[in-house]
Amino acid sequence: MAPPLLILRDIHLTFGGTPLLEGAELSVSAGDRLCLVGRNGSGKSTLMKIATGEIEPDDGERFVQPGATLRYLPQEPDLKGHDSVLDYVQSGLAPGDDPQRAAILLEALGLTGREDPKSLSGGEARRAALARALAPEPDILLLDEPTNHLDLPAIEWLESELSGLRSALVLISHDRRFLENLSDATVWLDHGRTHRLERGFAAFEPWREKFLEDEARDRRRFDQKIATEMDWLHKGVTARRKRNMGRLRALNEMRAAKRNRRGRGGEVSMMATEGEMSGKLVAEAKAVSKSWGEQTVIRDFSTRIMRGDRVGIVGPNGAGKTTLLKLLTGEIRPDEGNVRIGKNLQCEYLDQRRDALDPRETLADALTGGGDKVEVAGEVRHVIGYMKDYLFRPEQRGTPVGALSGGERGRVMLARSFARPSNLLVLDEPTNDLDIETLDLLQELLADYAGTVLLVSHDRDFLDRVVTSVIAWEGDGKWVEYAGGYSDMMAQRGGDLGRKPVPPASVRREKPAEAPKPKAAPIRAKLSFKDKHALETLPARMADLEGEIAAHEAALADPDLFRKAPEKFDAAAKALEAAQTALADAEEQWLELEMKREALEGG
Repeated sequence: MAPPLLILRDIHLTFGGTPLLEGAELSVSAGDRLCLVGRNGSGKSTLMKIATGEIEPDDGERFVQPGATLRYLPQEPDLKGHDSVLDYVQSGLAPGDDPQRAAILLEALGLTGREDPKSLSGGEARRAALARALAPEPDILLLDEPTNHLDLPAIEWLESELSGLRSALVLISHDRRFLENLSDATVWLDHGRTHRLERGFAAFEPWREKFLEDEARDRRRFDQKIATEMDWLHKGVTARRKRNMGRLRALNEMRAAKRNRRGRGGEVSMMATEGEMSGKLVAEAKAVSKSWGEQTVIRDFSTRIMRGDRVGIVGPNGAGKTTLLKLLTGEIRPDEGNVRIGKNLQCEYLDQRRDALDPRETLADALTGGGDKVEVAGEVRHVIGYMKDYLFRPEQRGTPVGALSGGERGRVMLARSFARPSNLLVLDEPTNDLDIETLDLLQELLADYAGTVLLVSHDRDFLDRVVTSVIAWEGDGKWVEYAGGYSDMMAQRGGDLGRKPVPPASVRREKPAEAPKPKAAPIRAKLSFKDKHALETLPARMADLEGEIAAHEAALADPDLFRKAPEKFDAAAKALEAAQTALADAEEQWLELEMKREALEGG
């Protein structure tokens, strides 16, 4: 096995008196494809900067294999001091690197190289920095949120480019699909420490849930042991003083460990304030076209959006996605055709650039409009409590919005939008800067939302989880609507978003497919005898396991058990864990069989 190219060992770092990293580690070998994951603020970007040598840790060891090349894509690249974008990219090349590769990458990312770095937008600057990081084909490539500000064609191009590189990769991203497609190992940064899974991101979340369950169980045992020792202490230290003083010291060490252990961070709690029910029709566009100057961005497009629909809009940057949103909500008028807007609509718009936020306004005022109360879903809340729902600390109440991070501003926009009554949510790139856990909760909220959702997003996984149809750009102002999520749309189009296929009528929602010819009725399958027997006996088995779990939990609740019979305590704890695992397996088996039975009987 080849020696590691990069090693970070036992890294410690404290910011403002608060520990950020407490023994974090990272090892990167040739050919590795690692994703570095963790909550916003957990220290992922800081660990990357320690790997590059940009930040010096308080303690720990950093080793880079002599001669190994390393390149880093930061979240906020600095292009100062360069006359052109091509000059900036080529300045990152080492002697012997191919200078032509810089121009090729810039062209692939939609830049000419002649641009003045001072005139670039945030997205253009990020694409230039990405070309600079990729051009040398380094031994180690560290990428911090590489898909930010990239459209779907660029993201898919980047995936293909990275898949073909020989460089070892370390990726930070909130884009699930991107991580699943590129990673073969996962490093989870949690409470200052790293935990490594030798499998890609697709396997991470089930593994993390098991890890957290085990951790919670261990903490319960630890706390139970402290309670037992405290009970012994309250009864007095008697006989054999030397032995008892040692036990007392051990108790004090356990109590200190409990005080010093870092509690789990809170979870975002989202609830949308739903307005009155809208009319059944939300919006109908008939043969609409819209141009800006000589550029036609929408040509002869028709659709009908009904109450409860979740419609995704996808296409490259500059294609006209925001223009299409504004047409469908009546904010602008088409040049040709007409748009009919439904009745009783209460629209809440979440802007991707956070333009609705005043950077001088305090966090509390941004949420309340002034004052210290906010009404959410019919309940009057104090602003501090509502801030906590979105992971803000009480002391941030007076923080100017402009001083918040990108992820924090994204949470402010969500908190503000969801506090207002609505029956139509218009979300323009809502996933920018949000961590994966927050994206999960946003997805759940949208799934439960009784109104209608219009969503512009470059996040393929999020689109698959949320939308019921996708309106996709086909080039030259042409937009086509497809039933299903992003993956369904791609399957129907038969190509990536860089192509401009005209799909057959059978896959377009506005032109339903011709009814298929009736087929002979299939012979209905039946459950096997084994499956029938399992369906009949599993409920009793689950009831027995629940009783067994209750008995073990009652035994472990006895504060004297550990003191009087530690071997019985350990046996009961192991039996409880085994019973809980058996119950989960039985419940899963019963659910699968029940679904199978319903499908067969309904077929």
